[in-house]
This record gives sequence, structure tokens and C-alpha cells, in this order.
Amino acid sequence: MSAALDDLVALLDLETIEVNHFRGHNPDERGVRIFGGQVAGQALVAAGRTVPADRYVHSLHASFLRPGDPKAPVLYEVDRIRDGRSFTTRRTVAIQHGEAIFHLSASFHAPEEGPEHQDPMPSAPDPQSLPTFTERFAPYADRMGHWYTRPRPIDTRYTDAPNRSKEPRPPRQQVWFRADGTLPDEPLLHACVLAYASDMSLLDSVLLPHGISWDDGDFMGASLDHAMWFHRPFRADGWLLYDQASPSACGARGLAQGTIFDADGRLVVTVVQEGLVRRIRPRSH
Repeated sequence: MSAALDDLVALLDLETIEVNHFRGHNPDERGVRIFGGQVAGQALVAAGRTVPADRYVHSLHASFLRPGDPKAPVLYEVDRIRDGRSFTTRRTVAIQHGEAIFHLSASFHAPEEGPEHQDPMPSAPDPQSLPTFTERFAPYADRMGHWYTRPRPIDTRYTDAPNRSKEPRPPRQQVWFRADGTLPDEPLLHACVLAYASDMSLLDSVLLPHGISWDDGDFMGASLDHAMWFHRPFRADGWLLYDQASPSACGARGLAQGTIFDADGRLVVTVVQEGLVRRIRPRSH
């Protein structure tokens, strides 16, 4: 396991401070706000720790309410909404400085037999044939600063050039990713690592048809809400294909959809996210 992945696993290992109350800490980074995937992953850990081990997360719906302060710990309060015969529902609120910054509802399900079908996996290059994140983004290293040099717990391989040019492209992209090392055999941890990674690139598809990028200074962006459905068991330390597309952008908000397949072509997770895409500089004339 890489040192960066060790740090992520430690980040997801919340401190229990009371029944249904947990404390999460932040990495020592220079960001002005906490990465949304971190809060989502930690909130899911908190919910999962109050659920029987034989029930696995099958869906989550989350709202990002306020920017997280990276210099302060996050308190996670879990509400045990329902414990049914086969489904368990939890609500987690993340709190900093006395205010809610994030809200998550998650449902857990005991495995059952039933009918099965899925969309086919789209074609994509082999991940081992693609440049690493460091290689792919090397031409933009000066613009990215710390976001380029910081250790990364997720090995990410874009199938195409990233959205750093001004050339408009169709609103879709593909990204292979996996945890950069071997994780313990704990299904909740794999789900939480994937929740962390799912917020890393999805909203890029919103920007592609407009020829803009997050670091061009004209726009600012943030995740607004995030939904995930976990269809089949998977390992977050195996290669996963994240097929992403944006069907709409309007009113300073963009919608993005993603389907995640494992290397065997099994559809394991579906993701939908809406994000803020706000112009902060007026158009030049």
C-alpha cells in the first residue's frame, strides 16, 4: 500500500466519541476547503459503523451545504432512522463550528437473490496502456501547483487529454481508477474509498463542451449534491472504469452522470452529481 493510500485509510478510520457520534480529521494540505469526496467517505463510514456487518450499502444521497474548514475536525452525528428486516437506513450530518456542512442519507441491504441485467461496458483502452496522472498532467504542472505535486491515494488514468485546453469537446470522458495499493477485505472500506474517488473527476464532463477548466480563473465550482447506487460487490483496489457524461448545464449548475464498471465488465456503481459552475469574471468583449 502506498503512503498516500495509508493516509486515506487512516483518514476514513473515524474516532468514536460517543454512541452515534464520530470525529473525522483532515489531511495536512493547503486547500481552502475540504475535498467533498473526503466528507462523503467519512460520513459513509460513520453510518456504516452503526449497521450490522451482514448489510451492505446499496445507495446514498448527499448534499454539500457549506465549505468544510480543513483546519478543524469534523463531527459526524448518525441518526438511526430505521432497522427493517432486510433494509437499514441511516442519516449522517457533518458539523463544523456548530453548523451542518454536509448531509447524507444511506441505505444498507442484506444480500438477496433476484433477476439480473445490466448495460454493457463501453469500450475503453487498457488502463495499463494509459499515462499516469503525473504523466498526463505534466504539461499543466505550473498551473496546477500543489494539486499536481501532492501525493495521490488513487491511481487515475484518463483515456483522453484532460480539460485544460480551450477547445470545446463533447460532454463525456472516461477515467480508469483504483486505490494505489491493496486494501483490507472490508466491504465498507471499499465502498468509502470509491465514494471518495467518485467526486474527483465527474464534474469535469460539465466543462468539456464549453472549453473551460477549473483552474482558468473565470469560473469556480463546487459539488452541490451527490447520489450513488451500489449494484454489485467490487474491490476499490482493482481497476474500475468510470464512464462519465453531462446531459445538461444551465443556471450556473451542471449535471453529470457516471457508471462504474470493474475490469470484468460488471456494472458495479452508478453516480449522479450536480455541481455549481459559477462565472466569477465577466465575459471579455
